[in-house]
Amino acid sequence: MNDPRDIARPWPWAKSYPAGFSPDVVLDTWPVPEMIRRSADRFGGHSAFEFRGTAVSYRQLAAEMDRAAAAFLAAGCGPGTRIALFLPNTLYHPFAFLGALRAGAAVVHLSPLDSPATIAHKLADSGARIVVTTNVGEMAVAAARLLPAGLVDRLVVGNDAAFGTSPLTGPMPAGPGIVGWDEFVGEPAGGGAFPDVSPADLALLQYTGGTTGLPKGAMLTHANLSAAVSAYALWSEADGLTRPEQERILLVLPLFHIYALVAVMLRSMIDGQTLLLHTRFDPEAALAEIERGATVFAGVPTMWIALSQLPRFSSADLSSLRYCASGGAPLPVEVARRLKAMAGIELLGGWGMTETAPAGTNIPKGRPDKAGTIGLPLPGVYIDVVALDDPHRVLPPGETGELRIFGPNVTSGYVNRPTETRTAFADGGFLTGDIGYMDADGFFFLVDRKSDMIISGGFNVYPQMIEQAIYAHPDVEEVLVIGVPDAYRGEAAKAFVKLRDGAPTLTLDALTEFLKDRVGRHEMPKVLEIRPALPRTPVGKLSKLELKREEAARAASPS
Repeated sequence: MNDPRDIARPWPWAKSYPAGFSPDVVLDTWPVPEMIRRSADRFGGHSAFEFRGTAVSYRQLAAEMDRAAAAFLAAGCGPGTRIALFLPNTLYHPFAFLGALRAGAAVVHLSPLDSPATIAHKLADSGARIVVTTNVGEMAVAAARLLPAGLVDRLVVGNDAAFGTSPLTGPMPAGPGIVGWDEFVGEPAGGGAFPDVSPADLALLQYTGGTTGLPKGAMLTHANLSAAVSAYALWSEADGLTRPEQERILLVLPLFHIYALVAVMLRSMIDGQTLLLHTRFDPEAALAEIERGATVFAGVPTMWIALSQLPRFSSADLSSLRYCASGGAPLPVEVARRLKAMAGIELLGGWGMTETAPAGTNIPKGRPDKAGTIGLPLPGVYIDVVALDDPHRVLPPGETGELRIFGPNVTSGYVNRPTETRTAFADGGFLTGDIGYMDADGFFFLVDRKSDMIISGGFNVYPQMIEQAIYAHPDVEEVLVIGVPDAYRGEAAKAFVKLRDGAPTLTLDALTEFLKDRVGRHEMPKVLEIRPALPRTPVGKLSKLELKREEAARAASPS
């Protein structure tokens, strides 16, 4: 399943690849802890992480991995078990994550912004009975409630104060079943035996939400994760971006998200780069880190918008930046243009998803002027476009359908969800739920999520296309568009807008006038709601889920 090696050559985007590189390669795979051991041998005393004044070398990172692995094994958490991490960005994350994989266990990420019901679901669905957390804010106190609720048997708490004083440090809980991290890991691991870990072994149950229902756990093996790292590494080499030990990578994206975990953290470790870890995103702190010499920054669109809104952004010294990426959500074309005009920043990045670990596409440096492209498929990854009404029918370039992806990075399915797993694949390829097309040069473009598409008067309407048009309005800072019931058309577009500070009010009539030459009549928003803020996901992406729920409740209530 999902092996692209049998697909006919040449692949359509080969002609657009950098000279001397081929897209149809076989990606190397390995157990993730093996990569850490190799990096420790190769890069030794070079810093893997810098966090609040604490530097951790690659040699120290490997030692912390082994200490954690030995502790997990002593606690009965070895092959076949699941270890949940309830952590923000902190050094406890890589220590626990890598230690769990070294012990042969699989990791389950819990988000600090998960509701109690969602956390309970993830724990029950995954079978994790041990949680690692830290006392940042109220996280440790909240995690301690899992014990009397019977959801877990053991709670390991890292003391945030170990990394210096911070206003975020909260109380340390105590009680039966609770142990501190330092006590848990004990003395440095000796020469004890660790289990053999195969690339085919499960490494991660990464839960991904949908527009409805409970989150599903995508099963990602060591091979899936390492294939993604291999694809990113080959792409960087093809783009002339590989400089072992020379990059200083600003890491503010949450490590409980697949984008930060694989595309930033694991990808950086293979080349011995230094990760500048921040607990959370703060625009001023991020800009200051760049001015101190950060060379790479990968963010989500809302982070780039926040940076560009800083009064001193256009005059800041950004000369150290060699690579800037935006991922996790579609980047509004107008935002990319604004950043280019203000600071000369060329935002690259690409597209991926939890189920692809998250390798999918990337935008090459010096690409042709293709506004809105998500780029070319990464090496070893094959993508085609299939009909919305028949996932077995492949569409030619230029026609819009659902993106389908093949590759060794792609999940085999969802834990405990045989029906969802079966319907997620067609002819061995994973159906992404993203609507888009491929042009004649092999570049891909997203139109929208299949689940977000509006059917208005019999026409397919794509909210993302309307959002791109609204972003061109000079007073608009952020926008989301969803479908709402309409007595005449069945559904109509409703725009939720956050205005820039100091902007005058925006009416529906004024917006309609602005959009009249930018969208079709069937795409024109019929309702406008101005809000002081728009809802976000735990990783900072704008989220339509809450808005859809509000509108559904409004439609269901008597008028």
